[in-house]
Amino acid sequence: MAILKSPPRPPKNETVQIRVEEEIRTKLQKYAEFIDSSESYVVSEALNLLFRKDEEFRAWLGEHARNDDQAHTGGGSLFEIAKKASVCIASGSEVSQEARPQVKKALT
Repeated sequence: MAILKSPPRPPKNETVQIRVEEEIRTKLQKYAEFIDSSESYVVSEALNLLFRKDEEFRAWLGEHARNDDQAHTGGGSLFEIAKKASVCIASGSEVSQEARPQVKKALT
């Protein structure tokens, strides 16, 4: 057994193109500079904070995940896996290494 563990794999990134007001763009640049990070990191963390804090959205997301899963699988354990994954994502939690293959399967 290895003494050191492999580093965690970075999450898969997607590209999103958005339009924002000039003032927001400027503040985004300044905030990224302020925390010595990238603009992408600031946007991702701000969205994660929003998703964690908005209880109404989390409830809505859980309900829609349930409806979507029932439409595709008729309920069952796949729904439970997807529900747990959506709760983890909405709350900003990590999905455990052990659960990742199940979550990946559930989301494909």
